[in-house]
Amino acid sequence: MTERRELSFTSKGVRCAAWHLPATSDSAAFGSPDGRPCVVMAHGFGGTRDTGLLGYAEGFAAAGLDVLLFDYRGFADSDGTPRQRVSYRRQRTDYHEAISAARQLDGVDPERIVLWGTSYSGGHIVPVAVADGRIAALLSLTPAMDGLAALLAVAKHHPITLARLVVHGVRDAARSVLGRKPHLLPVVGEPGSTAMITAPGALTGYTAVAGPTWRNEVCARAALEVSLNRPTRFATRLRTPLLVQIGERDGVAPPAAARRAAERAGTYAETLTYPVDHFDVYAGEWQQRALADQVDFLARTLAGAHSNNERQVG
Repeated sequence: MTERRELSFTSKGVRCAAWHLPATSDSAAFGSPDGRPCVVMAHGFGGTRDTGLLGYAEGFAAAGLDVLLFDYRGFADSDGTPRQRVSYRRQRTDYHEAISAARQLDGVDPERIVLWGTSYSGGHIVPVAVADGRIAALLSLTPAMDGLAALLAVAKHHPITLARLVVHGVRDAARSVLGRKPHLLPVVGEPGSTAMITAPGALTGYTAVAGPTWRNEVCARAALEVSLNRPTRFATRLRTPLLVQIGERDGVAPPAAARRAAERAGTYAETLTYPVDHFDVYAGEWQQRALADQVDFLARTLAGAHSNNERQVG
């Protein structure tokens, strides 16, 4: 079993809980006198480090990379209030602090930090890398690259659902101003229910990989911020090799937005498409396929090779 060392770092003065998984093998692809690469990982919208991410983290460690896998402020074992508040600005800040912590780990090469993200965090890593300027590579799995595009899709197909989310979001924002307890909504629910994610199959897919610290609730004000979260706007400024892994049947994160982000990143991006839905990549065959492609990309990229070709997998 891969060793998991508990550690913590602070973000805006708040303790964030993390696991450090040291590399369990020596790899010619990743070895260097300066130290090993380290993959910094966090979950998507309302997710926790024990929800479907350990398979990836342990795979990286087995391949010869260190991993730092963390929980955002207000989630799971991390401190911070209000609890369960999804804020893309806060989450990006937490990524920056996690990167600083990873650069200080024994045996890690501070110039070979890799950012890994999925869904919401698959978008976060683009602006974070642009702001940091020293990231070695990016792995973006079924990413949410344009919140406005996602919101417009909901408005087109489920206008009543969108209206309900806005009403709940305003209610929660008002409670925050008045110093009251947050008004919470489910992260995921059945189609037609009032939840942040209601795509067909999403409830089953999410709960199938949910870890013991995951809670199916978030502060409803997150619904008011989604359209402002547009990582694709940063893609033209990216100077870091980027792998974008897209699910062709993704009903949560629009595949077209992920493709646009890759196109805007130009020669820095490589795109792989898979015949899967959003939650199919957290377990089983497709998790193993996505992980193998990520390790292959890093082996090539950290040696300086990348391309903007799109390939179909499956």
